[in-house]
Amino acid sequence: MNYSSFVPKHNHGSVTHTSCDQGHSHQCLDITGPPVPTADGSHVHASESWVMFEHGHTHYYKAMSGPALPLPNGYHVHDWNFYTTVDDGHRHHIIGPDMPAPGIN
Repeated sequence: MNYSSFVPKHNHGSVTHTSCDQGHSHQCLDITGPPVPTADGSHVHASESWVMFEHGHTHYYKAMSGPALPLPNGYHVHDWNFYTTVDDGHRHHIIGPDMPAPGIN
């Protein structure tokens, strides 16, 4: 199945790790909210959650993705670049793409 345009009801998942700060990182399992159309004809996604409870603490985040980045197979991804809250005296950086979803806009 090949999608060639915007899919109005979709989301993205991701499985990643935060940056390593104070000698540790956290696993970040995420599912975005629905697409939010942008003025340029693309869309973004919002996400908010907590990273996994590890090393005796957790961190919260609330972020917006970058615009859709088309893939050759008719799917697309979004780049993420944000920081968690400061907890236990530090914060973590999360950067990278999410998992592909149908549609190219």
